[in-house]
Amino acid sequence: MRIALIAHDGKKADMVHFLSGFKDRLLGSDIQLFATGTTGSHIERAGFNVEKLMSGPYGGDAQIAAMAAQKELDLVVFFRDPLDKHPHEPDVQMLMRICDVHNIPLATNLASAELMFKQLTTAQ
Repeated sequence: MRIALIAHDGKKADMVHFLSGFKDRLLGSDIQLFATGTTGSHIERAGFNVEKLMSGPYGGDAQIAAMAAQKELDLVVFFRDPLDKHPHEPDVQMLMRICDVHNIPLATNLASAELMFKQLTTAQ
């Protein structure tokens, strides 16, 4: 299972808190975590193994979209901050479109991410 993790600046703490709730199920499993650079640093400091890509504004969102397009991901969790402006919004929209085109599950908020993680980690 390969999961990509992205969080806008105002949501990075939420991402770490979310993952911490699944720590016992994630550690020691065959789930691979990938994240954009800064988000990945936060996740790594929380004790998770994660492959860090570029920061979102510098191409990390596009890298994750490319992985989704090549069927290298099973799930994308993107905690977006809908109340803030983001200069790389075209990349965000492109990533969401790629997930839709290639039928990659995409969680954009805590509620959907929890449902998906509960299902995935139960199946492990």
